[in-house]
Formats: sequence, C-alpha cells, structure tokens
Amino acid sequence: MNAPILTETELLQRVAPDERKAGKSIAFANGVFDVLHVGHVRYLQDASKEADILVVGVNGDESVRALKGEGRPVTHERERAELVSAIRGVSYVVIFHDNSPARLIAVLRPDVHCKGTDYTAETVPEREVVLAYGGRIAICGDEKEHSSSAIIEKMRIR
Repeated sequence: MNAPILTETELLQRVAPDERKAGKSIAFANGVFDVLHVGHVRYLQDASKEADILVVGVNGDESVRALKGEGRPVTHERERAELVSAIRGVSYVVIFHDNSPARLIAVLRPDVHCKGTDYTAETVPEREVVLAYGGRIAICGDEKEHSSSAIIEKMRIR
C-alpha cells in the first residue's frame, strides 16, 4: 500500500502529533525526485531505518524550476509524489513549495533529518535549523553515482 500524500497542514495537524503521542520517532528526507532512479530508492529506504516514521518532502514544480532551471521538472509534482509514496519504508509524503525544506523542517521538527551522500553532516544546508531544536542529521543511501539530471542529459544526447 502506498504512503498517503498529505498537505502540509494535514501533516502538521494530524500526523506529527499523533505519531509523537504514540511514542514514534520521525525522520524527514526530501528531494526533487524528477526521474526516479535506484539512488532515490536506496536513499529513502536507508532513511527509513533512522526512525519509526519517514516523512518525505517532494519539491513542488515551481521550486524545481527555480533550482534546476527551465524544462524541469519533467514529471509533475503530484506524479513524483505518487512514485515516492510507493517506495517501501516511506510513511508519508508532502509536497512543499519553498526552494528549501528548512521552513518545513523547523515546524515539523523531525527527530532526524536525512540527506544523501552528496552531503556530509557539516554541509547539510538545513543543519543549523535541525540542530537548533535538538534534532540530528543522518547521511543515507549509497554513493552519489546516480542523478536525474545526468539521466535527462543522456536521453537528450541520444
């Protein structure tokens, strides 16, 4: 069964308080997930081991355009969220529209903020936000050998 795709309001009003009352820990991971590949799956499945619940933030279409440029995303935000929701270990998915997940992290306050191996615990952009409320950072997944941008470029060349 796929993980529910919630609005930010639903996530903050229902899920976070209910899961915390039940004594469960929450991990948060995020990304564009434009062309889903094995690196995404490995990242999210590894992140799911960091806490009882894994919430995945998917960048909305406008934020992807701002981050990646015109022509991106190639897949609509709702479809990207649906693909992510089907990955084993993902508990909830939320589409966020900021260019950074920092604001969402600050209000959700996950126990663990998970980032891929293209970061270190010291270079995670949201590091200060996470540490300010007492959360921790986990680097998850395999080595960064896969990239949606590289796949898209390879397809353009052919």
